[in-house]
Amino acid sequence: MSNGNSPAKDRPSVGRTLQQARIYARLTVDEVSSATRVRAPIIHAIEADDFSRCGGDVYARGHIRMVARAVGLDPAEVIELYADQEGAAPPPSPAAPVFEAERIRPEPRRPNWTAAMVAAIVAVIAFVGFSFLSGGGTPAGSVAKDSPSPSPTAEGGPEGADKESEPLPPADPEPDPSDEAVAGVPADKVTVMATVEGGSSWISAKDSSGRLLFEGVLSDGDSQTFVDDEQIDLVLGNAGAVQLHVNGKPLDSVGDSGQVQRLTYTKGDPEEG
Repeated sequence: MSNGNSPAKDRPSVGRTLQQARIYARLTVDEVSSATRVRAPIIHAIEADDFSRCGGDVYARGHIRMVARAVGLDPAEVIELYADQEGAAPPPSPAAPVFEAERIRPEPRRPNWTAAMVAAIVAVIAFVGFSFLSGGGTPAGSVAKDSPSPSPTAEGGPEGADKESEPLPPADPEPDPSDEAVAGVPADKVTVMATVEGGSSWISAKDSSGRLLFEGVLSDGDSQTFVDDEQIDLVLGNAGAVQLHVNGKPLDSVGDSGQVQRLTYTKGDPEEG
């Protein structure tokens, strides 16, 4: 691996691309380091196109992906730029195992015929005894010769068969999730739920006193909820990938893909504060 190789003049380097995206997102190196857990000296070296401090090509690719997500870039495009710049082949896929160890299958348990026979005999004796006790000496399964057969109705069926079955009451409609969200938030507070869909985004949230509630990268499907008595301040590194519910009500859109947004919400919203 080379240290600080000069990329082609008609295409920006990996380090320059990440640095410009970070500056555009108004993030410091320390903020990116806190969001990615990549040490600040390594981020400085990557922005200078010096990948020797990453510890190898595999680690360099991992650091570049995390930093790219934090500053709102597509990690795949930055990795492709890194491969062109450094002339590094894609990491080899792990070789498939030659064989798979045969699973040890437990021997099938033999049926306990003795216990089964005893249980069957006990069941027969109990059934016969119950039949004689309930039927006055006649087994419950036998039919007396003089016992009358059930009288059919005029229509030829058993009595009561002509009664129309009452229709079941219609099931209650399932509540709208948005209605549940509105009913579930406290009216005397401001509640903001951030959900990432179709990408990833760096997110920072602070309460009305300026205390940091959350700072980090949320991936596709991740969600965080922030609650305060007065106000919630947000910074979104990739606003197009973030769906917000403010005080239980969804917002249509808070920005475009790759756009950095600084938003403030209070108890009177979902209108932006």
